[in-house]
Amino acid sequence: MKKILVIEDEANVISLLKRGLEEEGYEISVAMDGASGLEMATQHAFDLIVLDIMLPNMNGIDVCKTIRSRNNDTPILLLTALGSTENIVSGLDSGADDYLVKPFKFAELLARMRTLFRRRKKKAKEEEEEQTNILRFSNLQLDLDSKQVQREGKNITLTATEFRLLEYFMKNTNKVVSRMHILEFVWGIDFNMNTNVVDVYINYLRKKIDKGFEPKLLHTVVGMGYVMKESSH
Repeated sequence: MKKILVIEDEANVISLLKRGLEEEGYEISVAMDGASGLEMATQHAFDLIVLDIMLPNMNGIDVCKTIRSRNNDTPILLLTALGSTENIVSGLDSGADDYLVKPFKFAELLARMRTLFRRRKKKAKEEEEEQTNILRFSNLQLDLDSKQVQREGKNITLTATEFRLLEYFMKNTNKVVSRMHILEFVWGIDFNMNTNVVDVYINYLRKKIDKGFEPKLLHTVVGMGYVMKESSH
């Protein structure tokens, strides 16, 4: 259930938002002045903040600026009775994600909220995709862009083949992988060669990423293949 913070001082607007949003399945918290709204926004996690501009104690623009200054990126939808371009620009410049001019239709508010939720979901997905360029397991790190490998902060030099082998293991941690699958990914060979090339390179890799480090990460599964997992045995 998504949590919405409504910072608004007009009782009729609060009633409309609370009743309507709860009927839509949202969990609603209400603050009736800027100062208490700011306190709630910074002390609790919300999926969206609906923030009126004209508030007692502290106006919505200052509330918004303060929230953003504290590295809080919760989506903020401003409500304003002042529909001039200057006021709208001022609101967006303060860090708000969108605005709605009073009086508004509830259906439009819901549409704006859904847009903000989609935008945040997309942003989170993009950030996750960016982060996947760095693979981490235990105290081992592999950077797919710079081709650098570190364990416990120490740089480890790998050949191109060793790097591809390690990449494969780090994308398949805690899974037992066969020699055939390793051959396919690392060497592009889709048949079993009568050679111990995989075993040889596993030994090369072990000497570089496991020797002198704990826990040991590369393990042999007799008769099945290899697995990368944390183990002290």
